Amino acid sequence: MAVSVLVAATAPAAATTPDPLAPYRGQQVAWGACPFKQGGHARAAQCARITVPRDWAAPSAGTDLKVSISRAAATGTRQGAILVNPGGPGGQGTSLAGALAGLEPGLNEHYDVIGMDPRGTGQEGGEDKGYVCRVPLGRLPQDDDDLDARDRSAQSISVHQRTPRVLAEACQSDALAPFVTTWQTTHDMDLIRSLLGDEKLNYLGFSYGTWLGAKYASLFPEHTGRMVLDSSVNFEGRLQAAFEAFPKIDQRQFDRVYAPWLARRFPDQLGKTATEVRAKWEQLRKFFKTKGVPPDVFDSVFVGNGSTRQWMTGALILTKGAAALDGKTTPSPAPAALRNDLDRASRAVFGRPADRLTAEDVAEDPPEPDYADVPGTRLAVACGDQPTRTASWYKLLSDLQGPAYPLFGWAYGLSEACGFWSDPPQHPLPTLSSRAAKNILVVQGEFDPQTGYEQAEAAARAAGIPMISVADSPFHGQYAVSGNSCVDKLVNAYFLGSPRPPATICPGVPLPGEHQVFPVPGPAGQPATAPAPAARDSLSGVRERLQDGISSVNREP
Repeated sequence: MAVSVLVAATAPAAATTPDPLAPYRGQQVAWGACPFKQGGHARAAQCARITVPRDWAAPSAGTDLKVSISRAAATGTRQGAILVNPGGPGGQGTSLAGALAGLEPGLNEHYDVIGMDPRGTGQEGGEDKGYVCRVPLGRLPQDDDDLDARDRSAQSISVHQRTPRVLAEACQSDALAPFVTTWQTTHDMDLIRSLLGDEKLNYLGFSYGTWLGAKYASLFPEHTGRMVLDSSVNFEGRLQAAFEAFPKIDQRQFDRVYAPWLARRFPDQLGKTATEVRAKWEQLRKFFKTKGVPPDVFDSVFVGNGSTRQWMTGALILTKGAAALDGKTTPSPAPAALRNDLDRASRAVFGRPADRLTAEDVAEDPPEPDYADVPGTRLAVACGDQPTRTASWYKLLSDLQGPAYPLFGWAYGLSEACGFWSDPPQHPLPTLSSRAAKNILVVQGEFDPQTGYEQAEAAARAAGIPMISVADSPFHGQYAVSGNSCVDKLVNAYFLGSPRPPATICPGVPLPGEHQVFPVPGPAGQPATAPAPAARDSLSGVRERLQDGISSVNREP
């Protein structure tokens, strides 16, 4: 017996392999001040930076990355945390946490609202600018190219395709590109869940954020809590299909909702019917070309037209242009109910009050993108998550979509950088299991011009998920940012413990400057209840700014 005890005491211990993830899971989160300005309406948030492996598939290889997170802590009895994402891909979400907590204090009473600047996006308000593609300006189209995608000559098509080719090459030349994907980001999200000490991750995502949330649920079903996917892509299909649908859904919103609204609000300037407005739009497209605004730039103002500010910007450009085109020295006054909205948009976009804005000002400084220094996350994710189509396929798509959807159909297929993306996907992204799908709720506006109703409907149907449809809504983002009490009540009740609601059609809310809803036939159908009355309150402007922020990070570049 003594011998056996001695042998047991002196036997070497079994060899153990160190857990390469232990340093990440064991790190302490040091909450502190946030580097961005927090609005007066927002709940005060704290921020931190956590360390994540560059590659979750090989955590010991390569240089670690930093991901910024924020927290608006629960004000009452904590039930958990809700991670929020504004979309993109490439939208920073740390400021979103406090903003949403301020708009939905009842939710924040029981949940920490957690924001995140996803990998590749840097730090909102900080010095870290993230994954940036250094694009040589000399290889891009020049001002005198006067781009118009309706010109189908070989020279025009070649010049149009120059930009997406250069963007793809510049972004792929960065060694970080293969590691800025949805698969990698979902693993960052699960680390955040672990560091918060929660068994389940609750989640609210807008636009591309619906894809991100659904893929987290697909990869981590055992840790998936209650999820709301707002303004959804088809997360059971192809992510790139959401961008490919832009021409159709933009044209539908413009023709069925925006043009009729312009006719009701600006009949003397733009026409009394939607048909007259569309004709005036074509005249102004040609007019601004004579003022030096390339037609593609003019068109782009009305692409992804998913927020009040974007509607006001378009209305300003059209009405100021119409006054100049018609030779009016004293333009017709704007509707009284829209003057404040128009003035805010004019100051924000053009730097001057609306009553001093002229067509010459618009032509001098049109709102167009700067491709000198391009954030790369959108391309790395959209083109790297799944196999891409070829540039020739996208050119054919342009040929097919242009005649049907002239607003953006001619230009989209010639501008898609994924057609020039050569790196293959690194990791498969599964579809939802029934275990994860039972925790998800989808919310979708009927005439959203940035994520189409049919895409959300297809995803919800394929996964067996109920969808809250918002009839007649032409904006991007519904919950908390649209002022729709039907949507807000259903979503809040679900997050706070009620059973997941069945498929529901919520009535829309009146459009800017109006006090009633003008129903438009569409794919959602009409609600059984009457539309909510127009009711602006002290938070209306806050909601509109937040909705504009969500819309802007999800606009097609």
